[in-house]
Amino acid sequence: MKNKLLTEYRYFLTMPYNMRVLLITNMLYSLVLPVVEIFMAAYIMRSFNNTGFVAIFQLAMYTGIIITSLTNGFLLKKFKVAHLYSFGILLSGIAMVGMMMVKNIALPGLIVSGTLIGAASGFFWTNRYLMALTSTADENRNYFFGLESFFFTVSNIVVPLVIGALLASIDGKRFLGITFDVYKGYHIVTFIVFLITILATYSLSRGRFENPVQKDFLFFRFDRLWNKQMLLAALKGLVQGFLVTAPAMLIMKYVGQEGSLGLIQSISGGLTAILIYLLGRFTKPKDRITVFAVGITIFLVGTIVNGIELSVFGVMVFVLCKVFFQPLHDLAYFPIMMKVIDVVSKKEKRNNYAYILNHEFGLFAGRAIGLGLFIFLVYTVSETFALRYALIIVAVLQMLSIPLAKNIMKESYA
Repeated sequence: MKNKLLTEYRYFLTMPYNMRVLLITNMLYSLVLPVVEIFMAAYIMRSFNNTGFVAIFQLAMYTGIIITSLTNGFLLKKFKVAHLYSFGILLSGIAMVGMMMVKNIALPGLIVSGTLIGAASGFFWTNRYLMALTSTADENRNYFFGLESFFFTVSNIVVPLVIGALLASIDGKRFLGITFDVYKGYHIVTFIVFLITILATYSLSRGRFENPVQKDFLFFRFDRLWNKQMLLAALKGLVQGFLVTAPAMLIMKYVGQEGSLGLIQSISGGLTAILIYLLGRFTKPKDRITVFAVGITIFLVGTIVNGIELSVFGVMVFVLCKVFFQPLHDLAYFPIMMKVIDVVSKKEKRNNYAYILNHEFGLFAGRAIGLGLFIFLVYTVSETFALRYALIIVAVLQMLSIPLAKNIMKESYA
């Protein structure tokens, strides 16, 4: 076992320097994302007890991403991409601290908080895509996203378990004259998150990342191949909003405390992490469509079981399928997208960031439609109906992305 681990470490050291720095930084930030994705939704559910408000918060967050993605394009003309990426990491910690410290947060405050956290995410994700694009080549992107997904998957197992145990253990305890409850526990978690963001920022400072040479980034007409990629992005966005909020909402409503979510995910998460790493390590670019199709099919199965049996069993099956689907989908999707950017940016002689920004608009369109559907069903039919059927609808629509991705890959390598 030790020799195998050393072999993998040596293989990691053969990768380009900037790629290794970015992976280490993302490993640290992977400890932060589960807090944002899972416990923010759970925190809102505790404060409002309304799944519609969780969706509204998420929509505000995605709006913030779009705002800062556009702003980031202008800032790249003046500031280094690594500095903007670091700013996004720190801003995410500051926004979470601000939200947690506000007592009796109302709907307007919830929307503002969501927009600010989304703004931080916008700086993080768009600059991450840009640095990943310039630090990798098509041949090693499966490995990059496989190893990155390994980090995120492990963190999604360990972090909820640790935080769930922390919240349960301190509730009602007294220390230094202070009586702790779940809400104070959230504050402690947020403080720890902020410390990790500082460490991630330091890690990134060791890299040597370059800004795009071509400064123009805002365009409205693109090559036909990129337009197909935008449709694929919209389909991804359609399901993405639900993946952030639905598991926490289902667990809080049908299973129990946040720690239960970590327990359910840990059942399959460990195997998934190893599987994703091995797929990233040994698959070739031609294998991406197979990985892509398998992931989406697993997600569809999970939503159907959840729809038929909306109970503890159905929710557990859905969350297990989600744990498999998300890293499989990302492992294939992002290398496909980046190969398209390689092709069309060379053909159109444009700044890579022009495509990354435009890609965010495609994701936002899908996210807005998906979350809009969920909010509409919650307030016009019922919360139960939305949790049961909205997921099935977006999963069925997601199946359309399989032939679309196959066509995109065919054109990218033509």
